[in-house]
This record gives sequence, C-alpha cells and structure tokens, in this order.
Amino acid sequence: MIWTVAAALAGGFWTAPARAEQFAIQLIMVEEDGCIWCIRWNDDISEIYPKTAEGKFAPLRRVDLRNPDPADLDLARTAFFTPTFILLRDDVELARIEGYPGEDFFWGLLGKMLKENTDFAGAS
Repeated sequence: MIWTVAAALAGGFWTAPARAEQFAIQLIMVEEDGCIWCIRWNDDISEIYPKTAEGKFAPLRRVDLRNPDPADLDLARTAFFTPTFILLRDDVELARIEGYPGEDFFWGLLGKMLKENTDFAGAS
C-alpha cells in the first residue's frame, strides 16, 4: 500500500482502491486527460460503480493511457482507445470493452463479460 501512495504522489500511472493487490478480479479503466468518453463514464458511472454488485466483485483500478502498461498486469494487447475496460483475474486479462457506449450498454456489456469469464452471479 505504501508503494501505491508513493506512486500516486510521484505522478504514478495508476490509482487503485486501498490494497488492490488483494482482489483476484478487478476492472481496469484505461483513460487519458481530455477524453470526452472518459468524462461521460465518470459522470454516469464512477460514483455508483463501487456501490454495485459489479463494483464490489470487480473493483476499479485506473491506468493512464500515456504511460507504459503496468508491469504487474498480463494484458493480451496494449490499449489504444480510451476508455478501455479490461477485466482481470489475478492480473491476467480475461476480456475487455473498448470505448464507452453509454450507461445502458456499459452495464449490459460488463454483466455479460463478468458472467462469461468469472463466477459472478449478479445482484442478489
């Protein structure tokens, strides 16, 4: 956790929930400053995401597009579009959503991605 704080203070390439390394499943959001679709996602989703069943199951970790891929992640390929949402299990990519198609489509695509690649049961 100290490294996380130090990286963030030093202008590191990601921010994460406290002790993100404990989460087997996580959702990476690759973003960049000025991305209008990232701003829309933040306006529509970011505040409620951690309160949802999906957000509790797959906590969000943000990665800046302009920095190299984080060394702790095994991605299938580099992200070129923002936002890109990458589902990981134990830091290995399972699936991704490229772009933000709006709130309704996002939740549907995320739910499908979780159900097809994890043991996510959905909201109870």
